[in-house]
Amino acid sequence: MAHTHVGPKIGWLRVGHKGGKWRDIDLVNEARKPLYDYLQASGDPSRDYVFLSQRSARLTEEGIHHWFRTLKARATKDQWEHIAELTFHDLRHDFAHRAREAGWSLEEVAYYLGHVTKKGTPAIQTPCATLR
Repeated sequence: MAHTHVGPKIGWLRVGHKGGKWRDIDLVNEARKPLYDYLQASGDPSRDYVFLSQRSARLTEEGIHHWFRTLKARATKDQWEHIAELTFHDLRHDFAHRAREAGWSLEEVAYYLGHVTKKGTPAIQTPCATLR
């Protein structure tokens, strides 16, 4: 919660720490409102973590991957044909692709995915300008 600000009108999350790097992600209304409602419904303003686990004080990265595998296991046979090879990391790539289609610059996509240099500037390869 120390890295979270979610209010009725604005919100952001500080995420990361890959390689000691943090980044702030602004929450669009479609993400902010359900998260705000979720936090309000918990009734516990002193909680340390946004997403809790039944097994520990917080939802770990492994817990998120477990949740994703469990969700995939619930797929029907027809759905499974489309998602069998899908990984959680594929969702990052899908996000980047959709962000570019929505008009985000390569710098914006790089920043949101945590592809930044030690100086904090977006890390983009050239000449093909793909994300590292």
